[in-house]
Amino acid sequence: MLLALSQYLMSIDPEGLGFLRVFQYLTFRAVLAAMTSLIIGLAFGPIVIRRLTELKIGQPIRTYGVAAHEAKRGTPTMGGALILLGIGVSTLMWFDWSNRFVWVVMLVTFGFGAVGWVDDWRKVVRKDPEGMPSREKFLYMAVIGLIASLYLAFSVSETSNIRVLELFLRWVESGFSNELPPKADLMVPFFKTVSYPLGVYGFIAMSWFVIVGAGNAVNFTDGLDGLAIMPVVLVGSALGIFAYITGNAVFSRYLLFPHIPGSGELLVFCSALAGAGLAFLWFNANPAQVFMGDVGALSLGGALGTVAVITRQEIVLGIMGGIFVAEALSVMIQVSWFKYTKKRYGQGRRVFLMAPLHHHFEKKGWTETQVVVRFWIVTMLLCLVGLASLKLR
Repeated sequence: MLLALSQYLMSIDPEGLGFLRVFQYLTFRAVLAAMTSLIIGLAFGPIVIRRLTELKIGQPIRTYGVAAHEAKRGTPTMGGALILLGIGVSTLMWFDWSNRFVWVVMLVTFGFGAVGWVDDWRKVVRKDPEGMPSREKFLYMAVIGLIASLYLAFSVSETSNIRVLELFLRWVESGFSNELPPKADLMVPFFKTVSYPLGVYGFIAMSWFVIVGAGNAVNFTDGLDGLAIMPVVLVGSALGIFAYITGNAVFSRYLLFPHIPGSGELLVFCSALAGAGLAFLWFNANPAQVFMGDVGALSLGGALGTVAVITRQEIVLGIMGGIFVAEALSVMIQVSWFKYTKKRYGQGRRVFLMAPLHHHFEKKGWTETQVVVRFWIVTMLLCLVGLASLKLR
């Protein structure tokens, strides 16, 4: 919005208002986006927390959870709305409104956020820790993810929505062939030329899995004070670097990345996410004054997954977000093994003391702060590994 305004003013008086040219620089707008979302979060945080407290929107605690978490009962939840406020306002202020990729990421982010909002609301109103039934929640997320994946299948290789539409129509006229341009191949990090052609259907399936899977993985991770938000900030910031590189013709060619025109603008979104996340951490650090709830966890995970798909860094997302992957796998392993052993032996058995994984370490004697900080450290290391793939190819 402000970019368009600066361009308009410069067209009127290019000499007198030449200083506005600085707003044309993507990196400058990214810094402003981070600062704006950070200020919004810090300014409105106390207001949001007070309002949630007045509405008695407190966090319900599972009866079978960790005993030490009983003290958290009643802490305001749905604080993810504060994160979305910062991301939404800041991104709209500083990104190029004609950029189609940012709109797609915003669609997934706020779409998943709406699903999370309903889930959190049901938890509060019905006093049910489980909230929205898993199948219902998964259905809505699946539809949003499918819409985004279908669009991205034809947009990552094109420069405008007109060309995207043309490519889509050619696909329909071809009898729904399975061919896609090379830019839509699955890139393997740390190798110069290794990539696997996915085809239309493979790309859609993989993108859907990454977007929906990332949303659920972050949601599983959000169980301790500050545990999920800092890894989201770290991974989101790193993905912003990848977005800047793939969107720059010179850098992408030098580093042997596919050039995806328009993807660089995602740096503004990722910066806004980082700023909003740090502002939320101010209030979410132990002992937390507010929890993000599903409205925050699902939306942030979906955002990371969508950015990774656009920048063709799905595998790198899995590396940098290794904590999210481990948390999700721990739940799947625990549930699957419990059901299998119950069916075979008549009594369910567990692989972990408790799932998700962070609860397992709590059961082993780690304090909440130890789990959180150690998971942060692991994420920092994994992000460095992911960023190393920029040059180690």
